[in-house]
Amino acid sequence: MSFDAAVLTMFPEAFPGPLGVSLIGTAWREQGLWALETVDIRGFSKDKRGFLDDTPAGGGPGQVMRADVIAAALDSVETRGRPLLYMSARGKPLTQARVREWAAGPGLIILCGRFEGVDQRVIETRGFEEISVSDVVLAGGEAAAMVVIEACVRLAPGVLGQAASLSEESFEDGLLEYPQYTRPRMFEGRDIPEVLTSGHHGEVAKWRQAQREQTTRERRPDLWAAHLANLQPKGHSSPKRK
Repeated sequence: MSFDAAVLTMFPEAFPGPLGVSLIGTAWREQGLWALETVDIRGFSKDKRGFLDDTPAGGGPGQVMRADVIAAALDSVETRGRPLLYMSARGKPLTQARVREWAAGPGLIILCGRFEGVDQRVIETRGFEEISVSDVVLAGGEAAAMVVIEACVRLAPGVLGQAASLSEESFEDGLLEYPQYTRPRMFEGRDIPEVLTSGHHGEVAKWRQAQREQTTRERRPDLWAAHLANLQPKGHSSPKRK
């Protein structure tokens, strides 16, 4: 079963963008491990000028994308059980756990908003889930949609090739990834940490785990707190705070 992504957008020419390059692009164009469809929302406007937005009810700046136009665009796509996402700054934060859930399914249908957003009624009646990729506001949902699709597609079997490498990445077990090094041995006065060139695999594993814990504790206190909370019910002792 391939991962099929459909994107409702005013700018289908923005795709595939970065989704069309490197291993992910090869998995799409040559291997058929996933599929991408774009739907031009502008083609469903009933206005002879092609307008698909109108002024906000209650007044205010900007324009709002019309519910009837969005609904018509969505109805042109076979949903086939795929979750419906609307990329929105007010949405639930994107997490690796949700990405794993979606990656294991048939794909996604993603709505990219513009202007001041989308009429709330179509979000509710069609059952879109609002998702945010970060605490920032973008001009539109296209870049955010690409983030979601890439995060899902890279987990599909055969896309990246090495399943083992995925298990140690950031967020997979609640911790951030450890730092990586390669040749040259010396770079601008900085050496590769000695333990990584020692040949002692057990010590390397310990060092990497310690680095993951330290990095998570320093950069993402929220993840570190959740990690400690998850350890307690299992009877593990909490990692020492530094």
